[in-house]
Amino acid sequence: MNDAPGPDAERALLSCLHSPRWARLLTGHRPYPDTASLLAAADEAAYDLSPEEIAEALASEPLPSLPEDTYSAAHTALNAAHAAYEARFGHVFVLCLDGVPENEALDRVLENIRSRLANDPEEEHAVTRDQLRLLARERLSNALRGAGL
Repeated sequence: MNDAPGPDAERALLSCLHSPRWARLLTGHRPYPDTASLLAAADEAAYDLSPEEIAEALASEPLPSLPEDTYSAAHTALNAAHAAYEARFGHVFVLCLDGVPENEALDRVLENIRSRLANDPEEEHAVTRDQLRLLARERLSNALRGAGL
């Protein structure tokens, strides 16, 4: 990440969180002395995202991935929960599942989406912002591991 040309670094960062300003900030403050410093900078930049930048990042977020063998009744419940969430808050539901065993992912997603439906929009905005930050951190950590860092 430190040695990549600016546009390449920005593209790699955008795959972690689709926020051009976030990617430019991280790219612009290179070189980082170590991975921990880069992750701390990524967290700090994510905390500073505006509501418009969060909306832009959310528009590019996929739904949480679940095990292939998740049965259809669970998918029906999940689809209904996602629809209710999007109707209430106007954007996709995001949740970082880092460290959650695959066999617990569906239950964790359903539990979180149902509990977060009770949030008021301002509270959910804060939770969503933090989940985007955690997702970006997880993706960035995975990208760095993949690059041997």
